[in-house]
Amino acid sequence: MRKIIVGAGLYLAMLTAQAAIIDFDDNVLAADSYYAPNANVVWNSGGASFNHGWNDLYSCCWNGFTYSNQTDTTTAGYLNDRSAVTGDGQGVGQDNYAVGYTGNGGSTMTFSNAQTVLGGYFTNTTYGYLAMANGDDGNATPYVKGPFAAGDFFNLTITGLDALGGDLLSLSFALADGTNVLDTWAWQDLSSLGEVYGLRFELSSSDVGAFGMNTPAYFAMDSISIVPVPAALWMFISAIGVLGFGRLRRNANC
Repeated sequence: MRKIIVGAGLYLAMLTAQAAIIDFDDNVLAADSYYAPNANVVWNSGGASFNHGWNDLYSCCWNGFTYSNQTDTTTAGYLNDRSAVTGDGQGVGQDNYAVGYTGNGGSTMTFSNAQTVLGGYFTNTTYGYLAMANGDDGNATPYVKGPFAAGDFFNLTITGLDALGGDLLSLSFALADGTNVLDTWAWQDLSSLGEVYGLRFELSSSDVGAFGMNTPAYFAMDSISIVPVPAALWMFISAIGVLGFGRLRRNANC
């Protein structure tokens, strides 16, 4: 039995070592720019698909995901809503990163086949960071309440999706906790979501008003690590479980 367990561990380790990295660098951008189709489209990177929405009625206002390599870490306001506060992608030589806006329809990424998402790197946008850290949302009369204080929060919730787009497990983590507003790329382990066909991203904040959340509903992400889930793996794990249960029963009857 011990050999079987060791074998399963080695097999899982091999899959982890073969993980694919979605770093958004497979989409070509001019320097210091971002993807702006002004249309409702689905774009792809690293084998995943990302929604990008556009309000045709008012010819403005995107939602979902875009990808960017903008470096502006100082300009406040929504005109700079596609810059990560880090000014660059995560990792050496990685210029592109994704920016998600969860208002007006939400942000989703989907896969054609089941995946285990091991994790990824996340941070704030410049727009969101300056609004939370300094109370500066780029308006003469700020819409946000002011700099975050003790007890304030800005959380990103990620929900796994099944093959039909239904909800599975969710997890949340803080992009801001009190005065600690994230301004670096931070790794988040997503493996507990298990086997998924996609992810949905939602934001929540302690700063809400009559029309909902005041905090700019943006985040940035990069270097998402995914591993395909082959049917053979689950058959292998199931067989181990059956063998292990049988061994336990035999030991209990001794």
